[in-house]
Amino acid sequence: MILLLGCLAGVGLLLTLAPFLWPSTPNASASHRGPFERLTGWLALAGIASLTPSGFVAISLICAVALGVLLQAVLAVVALSAAGAVIGLMIPAMAITARLRARQRANRAVWPDAVDQLVSAVRSGLALPDSVGALARTGPAATRDAFAGFERDYRTTGNFSRSVDALKDRLADPVADRILETLRMAREVGGTDLTLVLRNLAIYLREESAIRSEVEARQSWVTNAARLGVAAPWLVLLLLASRPEAAEAYNSITGITVILVGLIVSVLAYRVMRALGRLPQERRWFR
Repeated sequence: MILLLGCLAGVGLLLTLAPFLWPSTPNASASHRGPFERLTGWLALAGIASLTPSGFVAISLICAVALGVLLQAVLAVVALSAAGAVIGLMIPAMAITARLRARQRANRAVWPDAVDQLVSAVRSGLALPDSVGALARTGPAATRDAFAGFERDYRTTGNFSRSVDALKDRLADPVADRILETLRMAREVGGTDLTLVLRNLAIYLREESAIRSEVEARQSWVTNAARLGVAAPWLVLLLLASRPEAAEAYNSITGITVILVGLIVSVLAYRVMRALGRLPQERRWFR
């Protein structure tokens, strides 16, 4: 019962601090979307759209309970078990965020090549839908399945705009949104400058990727310092709590207060350090 109350207190504390730790940014399209819709979009950006929001919540709760029970069984310190439950609750979110950023870094490297292939197809005389569908065979390997799906959709429906919308959902990438909306405008409005626009876009994407990679490399020490600064005190605390007399002290009111205050300070400090070392991420278009 004490462990359950500690876990519930930790979850409640995390939910109370959530608006301050993860503040929402103004977004005209996202302001009308519910939390589960935003979570679905976040999972799609990470490349795991098959995971439902309810599944993500269930995994987070399982991790929280598992880590809390494990710490309680090993150390028998209620406050540490509650802190472990809070950390376990955050582990899936941190893993998905890391996957999302890795996927965005990988995509930034392949999109300029995809645009070059698209320009070559358009200049060779292919119609715009056929040029987009050709990327299922000539485009980067990471995007071929999505463009193959576009080719199937367009052959089935003959509706370019609807097929583009489905392709945007499959790719779930801000850069892809920019490219596909350019193609949609060219398809609906017409014009002779499509290849010039796409070529300039490819040049811009390469320059942006190079600059972002250099800045991320220079700021990586901030992220590493944040991780080390947060992890080191808790590792020392775990070593101290392995001693029976220390565990008894941490089970007192004073010990519980120290651990909870330390948890709050650690989370806030980590979020501040990550915010200082993070570059702004581009948001998806027309969502």
